[in-house]
Amino acid sequence: MFLLDGKPLSPDVAFTHNGVQYPANWLRLASPEERAAIGITEVPDPRPYDQRFQWGWTEGGQPIWKDHTQLVEQWTQQTRTTANTLLAPTDWIIIREADNGKPADPALKTWREDIRIAAGVKNAAIAATVDTQSLAGYITGADYPVWPVDPYAPVLVSDTGSADFDGVGATFNGGATGGAIL
Repeated sequence: MFLLDGKPLSPDVAFTHNGVQYPANWLRLASPEERAAIGITEVPDPRPYDQRFQWGWTEGGQPIWKDHTQLVEQWTQQTRTTANTLLAPTDWIIIREADNGKPADPALKTWREDIRIAAGVKNAAIAATVDTQSLAGYITGADYPVWPVDPYAPVLVSDTGSADFDGVGATFNGGATGGAIL
């Protein structure tokens, strides 16, 4: 990272210093001596951190964690939003059943209930965290991002395999795809 007067300079972005305009490619083309001559120093990039859970690092290298209570509220709401987003495309099927009695697919009803249960389990796990570190561990872990699979979602097959979807054949071979009504 390049600094000029204590402020970072972005490569490939033009800048002005002491009334002189430098083109966007100047930092890349200038020698270290030319950069030093106008006061540009190169320092290591700052240590990365997960901005969802930290504010940064102390000078001693310890993480500065965000407020746990606020994050629990935020992630609980995000989980509810995700569940609602997953359910919204099939709401019309449930409404149709209530309006005119056309039964909804039982697999769809089961999946919708599984989504609601999964959201409840995720929110309970979020609420059970005792600090921001444990919350970050849960959110970034293997369990949080997994949701029940939509019964109408396409089935993935290997790039050399094939699958049969209710009489519609799909074959994947060497990067080419083909389909046929069987």
